[in-house]
Amino acid sequence: MSWLCAALALGGCSALRPVPRPAPAPPLAVPTAWTGQGASAAPTPLVQWWTRFGDPELSSLVARALEANTRIAGARGALQQARALRKVANAALALSVNVSASAQRNKSGEQPVSGNSSGSLGASYEPDISGARSAAVRSREADIEAAGATLGDVQVAVAAEVATNYLSLRGAERRLAIARDNLANQRETAQLTDWRTRAGLLTSLENEQARAAAEQAAARLPALETAVLQFRHALALLVASAPAALDAELAPGVARLPEPGPTAVLAIPAATLRQRPDVRAAEARVRAAYERVNEADAARYPTFRLDASLGLRGLEVGGSGGATLLKSLLGSISGEAFDAGAGYAQVVAQQGALVQAEAAWRAQVLQALGEVEDGLQALAADRVREQALARAAEAAANAALLARQRYASGLADFQTVLETQRTLFTVQDDLAATRAALGTDHVQLCRALGGGWDGRVTEEVKK
Repeated sequence: MSWLCAALALGGCSALRPVPRPAPAPPLAVPTAWTGQGASAAPTPLVQWWTRFGDPELSSLVARALEANTRIAGARGALQQARALRKVANAALALSVNVSASAQRNKSGEQPVSGNSSGSLGASYEPDISGARSAAVRSREADIEAAGATLGDVQVAVAAEVATNYLSLRGAERRLAIARDNLANQRETAQLTDWRTRAGLLTSLENEQARAAAEQAAARLPALETAVLQFRHALALLVASAPAALDAELAPGVARLPEPGPTAVLAIPAATLRQRPDVRAAEARVRAAYERVNEADAARYPTFRLDASLGLRGLEVGGSGGATLLKSLLGSISGEAFDAGAGYAQVVAQQGALVQAEAAWRAQVLQALGEVEDGLQALAADRVREQALARAAEAAANAALLARQRYASGLADFQTVLETQRTLFTVQDDLAATRAALGTDHVQLCRALGGGWDGRVTEEVKK
């Protein structure tokens, strides 16, 4: 038997050989300030940032989306699942109690009635000496925090998508109105050109050019009308409605493009990152992965178990019988003597998951920094572009009016009118698109800064 004991001892040593820890990741440097921005001690609160646009319809759509959106519903389900799994992990640390009872009666011909009955009460308890189950509870708590932050991230994303689609809708409606005005002007010019051609003041060349310009203006309308419908449908889907459910509600009498409020005052980058739910979720996943490494490592060690039972057994023959009280107490220890390296490999696998979680967290931090910097740059560039286009639109409108007046008086040729009208339409269209982009720039910057999320969902889960 000595060889068997030696083999078991070697197997135990192999199963519990230490697992090397991976090298720590290099620290991730966070800048002390945003490019071109000074640090602010009192950043702008972003809770319900969409109300800054002063549009009740936008606020109503965001509220409905936060309540009914299917992605948010799925994230709530994931949070509910994480909470339930934590309770399962907690239950593994508690005493387990079971109860059983049975009874039997027999009769054969004229033989006396016989029977027996029994009942038992048992309890078992496994002390968490290795810490595996405690590590499992801690990993489930980190999963809850990650699920709560993920829910917040989905809420922030949905609110931003609603605002972006709404602003894009109003921008497309404004561009459609400009295109229709341009078509009306082109048709008036074509009518005037036709009259002057009939009077012999112009040739058929100018007449055909005017007709071509009018038809070209008409050809722009279907694409813009389609874009308007598509934005309406996207908004309907975001509030969990059928695609055409909001067509009547969103059809404006006069296209109005909401204007954003003042630009958000930025906190330092580190504070901004703490406000972002996606970064907080990535941090929680790292903690969960770390605890799963501990859980896998602790699971390789022996487990201890205590079992106690109290039973009552009775035997009855012909109406008489007795009962016997049974008691037992059992202590046991069990563990892997030889597992062919499975426990070791499980720890290494969880270490690999930890490395992935850390890499994902680093990538999320860098992405967050990039999104804020890109948002600041886009907002600044579009603001300069909007100011230049506003001046250009005013000049183009004056030029088009003067050219039309001179053309009607015979002092300007048709090419001048055609060119000034094309310039006016192009500038007005670009201006409308840029103003819509300014609004979406504000939306994306608010989202990059955390979207007003404050972690209340996670805190409520921990209660």
